[in-house]
Amino acid sequence: LDQDHLRQMAGRFSRRVRAWATKRNVPLVYCASGERKHELAQKHLPEDPDYRGLFVILVAKAPGLVWEVNHGKNGVPHLQRKTPWPYVNHYHFHIIDPDWGHITIKMSGHPPFGIQVMLNGHEWVDRQARKQTIASEKAGNCFVGGSIQTLDQVADTLCRQDAIGRVTRVCDRWVYSTCLCFALDLDEQGRSGFRYRYSAYQIEYSRNLLFTQGTALDALFQGLIDRTRRHLDVPRLQTIFGYKHRPHLRAGSKRFRIAQVLDDSAYNLTVFKVHFGSLTLKIYDKGARVLRIEAVAHNVKGLRCGKIIEKLPVMLAQLQRMVTDFLNVMHAANHHFLPDGVLDELVQPSMRGSRRLAGVDLQKPRIRAVGQAVVALAANPAGF
Repeated sequence: LDQDHLRQMAGRFSRRVRAWATKRNVPLVYCASGERKHELAQKHLPEDPDYRGLFVILVAKAPGLVWEVNHGKNGVPHLQRKTPWPYVNHYHFHIIDPDWGHITIKMSGHPPFGIQVMLNGHEWVDRQARKQTIASEKAGNCFVGGSIQTLDQVADTLCRQDAIGRVTRVCDRWVYSTCLCFALDLDEQGRSGFRYRYSAYQIEYSRNLLFTQGTALDALFQGLIDRTRRHLDVPRLQTIFGYKHRPHLRAGSKRFRIAQVLDDSAYNLTVFKVHFGSLTLKIYDKGARVLRIEAVAHNVKGLRCGKIIEKLPVMLAQLQRMVTDFLNVMHAANHHFLPDGVLDELVQPSMRGSRRLAGVDLQKPRIRAVGQAVVALAANPAGF
């Protein structure tokens, strides 16, 4: 146990990856800083729909956990983490899985070979729909047609307890046989007992609202933005202007068909976000007729329910509740519920049992401040 052997393990990992990629004609691409690696991997996606396995390896530098060997007073070596984490090569293994489609495993080239596994639930639902012959139409990363109710039922199975096993199995299927084997072959893995313990780091939960007409989506969403952002104290609203008009379906016309790959810049794209520490709630128009609502936990510590993979159903349940509450708040902001004359009656006192309650005068600055505070806090994921 010394520094030279740790350095040799990192060098052997790099040489094995390059030799294997050259022998199997798998592209090995070194990425520049800031380059969007997922978009680069899309260019190398295999055309064969039945392809399974590793199809491209991307290499980029990023901060990573690296051990160094120090010796105590009695000369006994021990491992210690380097701080701050140095920039080291990370290898992005892009794989086609039969159940999960395109998955990515990011692995550090230095011991202890930390990994990140990136999975897409939409890909899993799409492949399950094909196996069960469920009608579906997918544009980019969302479903825009088909048997939507049945697709929802399939997607809900990822929130159940047995989804933990699905996630663990797909990780084990590729981590040890396709990634870790460059650092420790199968014999070394067996003798050393090297195993990973999985936990969640970032999770996104989304819900799509599909409109028949894109113009109706535009009118509703832009009106919602105009009436809401001042009350929610949103300091900045970013809009990316496109060059096409949204589709408008006339009676008797053929149904508008969205292509498999949709250019997001083709239409006006408005993103409305509300941040709460490491949690984000956002609404944005995705494509021509889809309004997407997302709850993002950039770090699952913000959910305060633990981060081990066994807590996955609890995490998803919390995000699902946030999306539902956020939609309720947005609906309340978009539609008024008070009939004529109610504002005049609010200032009058009322009785609750034998107790007399004062009225609410919205003309007073103090009451208006309270009302604005209630609206601002209404979208808080944790409630009041």
